[in-house]
Amino acid sequence: MKNGIKDILFIDIETVSAAPAFQDLEERMQHLWLKKAGTIRNPEEKSAEELYQDKSAIFAEFGQVVCIGMGFIHENEGQHTLRLSAIAGGDEKQLLLDFANLLEAKYPKGLPILCAHNGFEFDFPYLCRRMTIHGIPLPAALDILIHAKPWTNPHLDTLEMWKFGDRKNFTSLDLLAAIFNVPSSKSDIDGSKVSHVYHQEKDLARIAEYCMRDVDVLCRVYLHLKHVDIEITEVIVKEFTRES
Repeated sequence: MKNGIKDILFIDIETVSAAPAFQDLEERMQHLWLKKAGTIRNPEEKSAEELYQDKSAIFAEFGQVVCIGMGFIHENEGQHTLRLSAIAGGDEKQLLLDFANLLEAKYPKGLPILCAHNGFEFDFPYLCRRMTIHGIPLPAALDILIHAKPWTNPHLDTLEMWKFGDRKNFTSLDLLAAIFNVPSSKSDIDGSKVSHVYHQEKDLARIAEYCMRDVDVLCRVYLHLKHVDIEITEVIVKEFTRES
């Protein structure tokens, strides 16, 4: 397959606040969030409690992973199929352990090449931090991020690819999808609503579906960025694995 794309595991994570609301945090973590909130850009002058609802999920110290979406392209007789799956649930330790075990078991002969949008700034370090908090040894595919030099790091980040060396620029996956005419993954939910859907609506299936749609978009954006001229003839979605 062109450009070694068969070796790439496309991933996306969905994160939520560790507790449903600021008041549900233990006192020590409340105090530390108040300090953290003071460092967050806050043009609307929201309270620390409101900022917790809006922003805590993006910080590994105050959030948790509830879904990891995955996808890879499979080739058979010239036909290319995108296969999507997800691990999701409220037992974060088990979820992360399952993901770590999957990386180690599925790629016994070498590291998978992980690809995420803004992966170097968000997905990869977030996974490493949450695994470390739970005492889970990092799988080789993530451990290499700590030790690898930039020129030996095998992993991919579509945001970095789009920057072309421009360190100031941030472009969302949704915007890249739009300019490459890839259908958006955003429908009834986006990243800002995941905490609410998880804590209040308790609709894990909806989050998993949204996460896998993001992986689908990620994969297609990557193909455009790398000028890989293949047609995905089928998308196969595996029922997500629930860790409750």
